[in-house]
Amino acid sequence: MQTVVIVIHLMIVATLIGVVLLQKSEGGGLGMGGGAGFMSGRGTANLLTRTTGFLAVGFFITSLLLSWLASYDRKPSSIIDANPASQSQPAGPATPISPPTGGGGILDSLKKADERQQNQPAPSGPQAPRSQ
Repeated sequence: MQTVVIVIHLMIVATLIGVVLLQKSEGGGLGMGGGAGFMSGRGTANLLTRTTGFLAVGFFITSLLLSWLASYDRKPSSIIDANPASQSQPAGPATPISPPTGGGGILDSLKKADERQQNQPAPSGPQAPRSQ
């Protein structure tokens, strides 16, 4: 369904662009207006204006329909956990959590890399960049 509406929407958009480009420029903003083309006269101006209006209404309707179809299957969600922790288990004695002593954490590796960088001697002058 959504694919069909997208195809109709794109056809309306392409036709709307074409109809707007066919219309005669009133002010000659780009220096192109004024000349008599293959479509001239008051009747064609009314026809193009009405066609533009109908295509604009179709564009808005298909845009609203596409946004409605996109949000149709979306369900509201909560940032609060739907399954809170079970309160049936009594709380035991609090045991302090000690940090791991293995040194395998990301903070420890960053600290070691920082220490290695500080132990390197400072360059005496400008150097070419090296890839790492």
